[in-house]
Amino acid sequence: MRIQRALARAGIASRRGAEELVAAGRVTINGAVARTGQSVDPERDAITVDGKPVGAPVATQWIVLNKPAGVLTTRRDPAGRPTVFDLVADAPGLTYVGRLDYMTEGVLLLTTDGDGAHRLTHPSSEVKRTYVATVRGPVADAVRQAREGVMLEDGPVVAQEIAATPIGGGRWELELTIAEGRTREVRRLCDALGLEVERLVRTRFGPVKLGTLPSGATRELSINERRAIAAMTRKER
Repeated sequence: MRIQRALARAGIASRRGAEELVAAGRVTINGAVARTGQSVDPERDAITVDGKPVGAPVATQWIVLNKPAGVLTTRRDPAGRPTVFDLVADAPGLTYVGRLDYMTEGVLLLTTDGDGAHRLTHPSSEVKRTYVATVRGPVADAVRQAREGVMLEDGPVVAQEIAATPIGGGRWELELTIAEGRTREVRRLCDALGLEVERLVRTRFGPVKLGTLPSGATRELSINERRAIAAMTRKER
């Protein structure tokens, strides 16, 4: 693996912080100053930071957060608004897997596996995401159009699955599954369909379902979820 990933997995620093350590010449591999991007075997190579040996890699962490509305998916906010990192136990290298916008709730994965996070959010991964939106507007026409496909400014969107249920007061519960993760995609889709979104919740990301996890709470992935994620992120190293 790359030296910066090895340092991040050992809990020394985040991936970016590890890159800075290497660039500053503070990291050695088998007595030689490390180069950014250099490949290492943490179980065989002697790695040091400021002359101190680096321990074995820490087990990769994967957790799911039920993100509340009014929380930013970012590390820090200059305006001091709450972020998802205020709701989780932080760890070196911890990052989120894709974003949920400020008012969208539901499943958000966080992990110390930066490579895995990148692969899950790459367009080629086509990870299915399911959302439940509380909406008002011409739902019957919207469902038909979403099944056929809707052209947004950054490309077409086709709902792989979609269903609508009336919940009273002129409102509908719209459940839809897509396989892209473009910025505010579901909200922009609903806007293009003439629907007003009152609430938006992501209930599934790939194999991970929200279930009964309370708002603002976290849990570790189940064994089956971890196996499914591992299969989706595995590649030759």
